[in-house]
Amino acid sequence: MSSHREAPEIAQDPVADSTDLYAFVSPDSPGNVTLIANYVPLQGPAGGPNFYQFGDDVLYEILIDNNGDAQPDITYQFRFTTTIVNPDTFLYNTGPIGSLTDSHFNRRQTYSVTRIDAFGSHVLATGLACPPCNIGPLSTPNYETALASAAIHSLSGGGRVFAGQRAEGFYVDLGSIFDLGDLRNFSGAHAPVGSLASTQGINGTKNVNVHSIALQLPMHLLTRDGSTPSSVADPRATIGVWTTASRQQVAVRGSAFGAFETGPWIQVSRLGNPLINEVIISMGQKDYWNSQQPVNDSQFASHYTQPELAALLPILYPGSTFSTLAGLVASEAPRNDLVAILLTGIPAGVVATNYQTVTGSVQADMLRLNMAIPVNNTPSIFGVLGGDFAGFPNGRRVFDDVATIELRAIAGATYHLVASYTADAAALGIYDVVGANDATVFGTEHYLSSFPYLGQPYAGYDVPADNTPATVSTY
Repeated sequence: MSSHREAPEIAQDPVADSTDLYAFVSPDSPGNVTLIANYVPLQGPAGGPNFYQFGDDVLYEILIDNNGDAQPDITYQFRFTTTIVNPDTFLYNTGPIGSLTDSHFNRRQTYSVTRIDAFGSHVLATGLACPPCNIGPLSTPNYETALASAAIHSLSGGGRVFAGQRAEGFYVDLGSIFDLGDLRNFSGAHAPVGSLASTQGINGTKNVNVHSIALQLPMHLLTRDGSTPSSVADPRATIGVWTTASRQQVAVRGSAFGAFETGPWIQVSRLGNPLINEVIISMGQKDYWNSQQPVNDSQFASHYTQPELAALLPILYPGSTFSTLAGLVASEAPRNDLVAILLTGIPAGVVATNYQTVTGSVQADMLRLNMAIPVNNTPSIFGVLGGDFAGFPNGRRVFDDVATIELRAIAGATYHLVASYTADAAALGIYDVVGANDATVFGTEHYLSSFPYLGQPYAGYDVPADNTPATVSTY
């Protein structure tokens, strides 16, 4: 999973669980960058009568480092407030919801946006409306045009914001990857007797929803000096991004005033690069990792230089499948390719002369985006591994196949960047799920061609359970 239920404590607190983070140059507005932080994972569309929402008692933040020290130079904070219009009904809505102010919309959320930077704290907006969840054709007709589009708000000083339910854009074969790493396209080579025949991946996150906080901001609002860099080599062009959720230190329950929280804010969840807390960080450190700041991530470096999954793959697939990887693991050579990709950024000239995402020597889990790398109008879901410099690990677009990219990297597909090495054919042939929720690019049902880019959430009335294998992609 990208970051769904990735640690024991946060798995019990879904409204504070950061599921995915995206950062990319806006394809339809190249002077702007889109940042999306998703929360509340694996939402069944029919999850009523108390449909999903953000936590009123959670502080959500999107943080940007623009000078390479792994400290936040710009922070966008989001606080939510829920209002019940009619407390004497059990219904989320008492009739069709035709607008964000419709009297039938009974349980509403609004939010504020605050920017913190070197000049202080600035409240950019208050009382912004979230759309309702997508319930079905009777309750939420004309969902995208009447409700979701109306919930895109302009911000003081520039930019736009959206907060509300969206279709899950991340795709992964949960059923196979956590069944002892039984990658379906290599099932025939798996060690346990009776392995299933090789087959295509099955998308475990198909037809579920998430809650998104999306920002679209002019580049000059993100750089250290207010510039809009045009050169890939310009150090001002690369930013580091991560998201956090925090709760107040003390919660009091059962009082005369109901439950309430007090005290300083304590970070309970964070996310930069996808899949780090799932497959890199050890079980005993997962909750602790969620509490830490990126600037302190050198303490976890050994998990990157000697990743456990790289050692497991030759054991799970004995024989020749990952024999070269087995030799690399046995040599105990540090995986400096993974350190560069995930902790420091990739210097110019390593991948190509016109590609770099380096932020400096500080090892920190941040999603790094070089804003000067242009949008690719013929994208590959495999990002840089597919020759597409506009994709992961240069930021992350909503359709990038990050599970496959990172599995291939861990299996040795990127080790040639730092040493003479020819990866196993299997490392280059790994795929987790081929086909991004049955679509692969912007401008489809699942990925919109304009902000906020993630598609219309699935409606509970319309969507049954579906385990159909994903369609093979041509990208």
